Amino acid sequence: MPIRQLSETMINQIAAGEVIERPASVVKELVENALDAGAARVEIVTAGGGLNLIRVTDDGSGIPEQELALAIARHCTSKLADNIHDIRSLGFRGEALPSIGSVARLSIRSRTANGDTAAEIGIEGGRVSAVKPAAANRGTTVEVRDLFFATPARLKFMKGERAESSATSDVIKRIAIAFPAVRFTLAGSDRSTLELPATDDSPEGRLRRVAQVMGGDFPENAIAIDAVRDGVHLAGHVSIPSFSRANALQQYAYVNGRPVRDKLIAGAIRGAFADVLPRDRHAVTVLFLTLDPAIVDVNVHPAKADVRFRDPGLVRGLIVGAIREALANAGIRAATSGAAGMMAAFRPGAASYAHSGPANGHRSYEAAYRASGSAGFDPARSPQRPLDMGFENTEFRNGGFGENDQAAFDAGPLHSADARAGQTETAETLLGTVLGAARAQVHENYIVAQTRDSLVIVDQHAAHERLVYEALKNALHARAVPSQMLLLPEIVDLPEEDAERLAMHSETLARFGLAVERFGPGAVAVRETPSMLGETNVQQLVRDLADEIADNDTVDTLKERLDRIAATMACHGSVRSGRLLKPEEMNALLRQMEATPGSGTCNHGRPTYIELKLADIERLFGRR
Repeated sequence: MPIRQLSETMINQIAAGEVIERPASVVKELVENALDAGAARVEIVTAGGGLNLIRVTDDGSGIPEQELALAIARHCTSKLADNIHDIRSLGFRGEALPSIGSVARLSIRSRTANGDTAAEIGIEGGRVSAVKPAAANRGTTVEVRDLFFATPARLKFMKGERAESSATSDVIKRIAIAFPAVRFTLAGSDRSTLELPATDDSPEGRLRRVAQVMGGDFPENAIAIDAVRDGVHLAGHVSIPSFSRANALQQYAYVNGRPVRDKLIAGAIRGAFADVLPRDRHAVTVLFLTLDPAIVDVNVHPAKADVRFRDPGLVRGLIVGAIREALANAGIRAATSGAAGMMAAFRPGAASYAHSGPANGHRSYEAAYRASGSAGFDPARSPQRPLDMGFENTEFRNGGFGENDQAAFDAGPLHSADARAGQTETAETLLGTVLGAARAQVHENYIVAQTRDSLVIVDQHAAHERLVYEALKNALHARAVPSQMLLLPEIVDLPEEDAERLAMHSETLARFGLAVERFGPGAVAVRETPSMLGETNVQQLVRDLADEIADNDTVDTLKERLDRIAATMACHGSVRSGRLLKPEEMNALLRQMEATPGSGTCNHGRPTYIELKLADIERLFGRR
């Protein structure tokens, strides 16, 4: 077949395959156009999940009558000057309207602020109608009917009406968070009305808009983020560790006001919460990155959902560092959702939440109680000391810790100097602390404490597990990790670029106990491995590290493996469920929790305590 020029209609249909995936894609493009036009009010109406009708009305600047024909022509735009590296608008490619018109019935009615009348143009399956006068208020109304009627094969890939409607709602919510001063309304016969009133562009206004989208409980369980590094500004909010979700759908990220779904940002969020959330839980986040448009590429894909940073390591480091610092500075906080669940459980007729297994998943309460006896917890005589749990053959004991570190590991935070000092505090002083004064131990597992205005219930195993883990982790990363020399160096064959990346990070790897050096153009030699890992698959470890360095320019895989071992040791070395604690031991545990960042959750991401306000208790008894 000879080479020939494709028709304009076919070109637009090919482009539509990338730009217009589903009705939600159409809504996204049209709403972005409205925002670029300076709209303060955007109304969206859909029918049939968006396949039958999409109508977007705004009060923006409008399109002059003489430019309507250009608006639906391919690669015609008013948003891009001569510099492709200085993109400050949401749209810029000039593909959306002609792509939509090539696969649907599209009409545009618009009136400028100075125009006496409105004008309208239509395009149906790529065929353009003449511009004609119309009646309309200032702004633009774009109506899309019978989406994909010109490409029926695409209709086979559409999901049900409910799924398409849900996708459209998600698009509007993501955009609305970035534009709190704009009022959004989403309605139609196929959905309940979603209305997001305008707030303002202040931090408080942004948080109110976030609450409109994500629910009023998020601000109560969120920590503010504000950090700058090398001209890149990060702002927003992240949830406390005990307030998490089963998926990452409530992680919102924005680059210069543009909603994005970027794997680098998602990976940085996951890395920042790695120590405080289990693998199957996800933080709730709203993060805004602001940087020079010249150092970020938003022209990666026609849908403009992906971005590429000139310095990805800088962006990732900023996100991880800012979130971890914010979590550390936030102190200890319990999620309000825990109190809400407790309130629901206490109400008459509530379902039973009893379970047959132990809280920590290791032993039954009765077995642990019989093992500990009734004289209270004493780490010195405990049959479950961490070094008796299978770790005695590692060099972690004799070669990895100094004398002070080993003592802290053996005894645990309960018997530290700070804890002993806290035992002498008066009861009145303790009532003013975050976790209050210990009053009782229930079922040999839960500490009941009282503050001036609340009741606190603490899971002793989960709480002490986090304290021991933090002590181990601090000792682990305060100096180079002990390593063991291999009898014969392990030679790992790799692509040359991966070997070069590993060699560039050899000093960092050495701090974690992994000695790596180049061995010819396409291989590396591993001479030492971290003692804590014991017998490990060196080949797989090195390849995993090479993949991570290629993706994120970090060596966190090795650090995470060492931290997981420390977490396991902490789990076995902490106070067991079923152990009786003396009052001074309970108070010492509470004081150490208050002084330890991240102690609101255990190593597995479960909450360590729940706080029930006095007002809630009085409400249960009908006093309020």
